[in-house]
Amino acid sequence: MILELWGCSNLNSVPAVEQALRGVVQACDMTLLDIKVYPFTPIGVTGVAVVSESHVMVHTWPEFGYAAVDVFTCGEQRDPGVAVPVLQEYFAPERIQVMEMTRGLIGV
Repeated sequence: MILELWGCSNLNSVPAVEQALRGVVQACDMTLLDIKVYPFTPIGVTGVAVVSESHVMVHTWPEFGYAAVDVFTCGEQRDPGVAVPVLQEYFAPERIQVMEMTRGLIGV
């Protein structure tokens, strides 16, 4: 699932991005392996949660109130849609665009 969030707050906050990543992992019932969050100068944050099921990424552009989020899962069926309320809680977007892609359908 690819999400675009506009009109957001907390986009320059390393703690907010980390907590959002942890919240998405928990909501999606994924197994967290590692989490890294990096601030940029002068502004912006990128974070990744590496999970057994793949990864969750957050990239922020505070100057535009914009965040790009990827929730990539594989293996056992997961509902990445449960990430939306978590992201709303941490970033309070005015608008969200959700795009779902199914990848790797072998033999279909």
